[in-house]
Amino acid sequence: MSGNVCEHCTGLCCAYIALPLETPETAEDFDDVRWYLLHKNVFVFVEDDDWYIGFRTPCGHLAGDGRCGIYRTRPRICRQYGADQCDYHSGDYNWQQHFASPEHLDEYLRQYPPAGGRRLRHRGRKPRARALRPTPPPQVDRHGMRLPPLP
Repeated sequence: MSGNVCEHCTGLCCAYIALPLETPETAEDFDDVRWYLLHKNVFVFVEDDDWYIGFRTPCGHLAGDGRCGIYRTRPRICRQYGADQCDYHSGDYNWQQHFASPEHLDEYLRQYPPAGGRRLRHRGRKPRARALRPTPPPQVDRHGMRLPPLP
């Protein structure tokens, strides 16, 4: 492999988004994580004891050759991403845990039950998603009038 890792890039880092989650501790918290995993293209992983939710969704500017279509004007988070963090180059995500389905989480919970030892019950309730739904600022029109929130 040549000295420039980017020459071999396949755009792996541009194929998903990962956001931090509050570390689940209770049966209810883990039931929320299970709910996330019921959705398509969602995964959860643990890295350095921190929990993350990931969404498999490629960047809209990822070119067919795996390169960035807006390289010169790419966002700050992309500019700060270095070759030492490269998914292609490192070949290992160093995840302590990786959950791609509710079954993966269930297996983990059989080995490591949540605090209090309570069993999870899946009753179809809609879980809270604290880490996923920050309160957005109110939207205003061009006259400064507040717009109703989107559904």
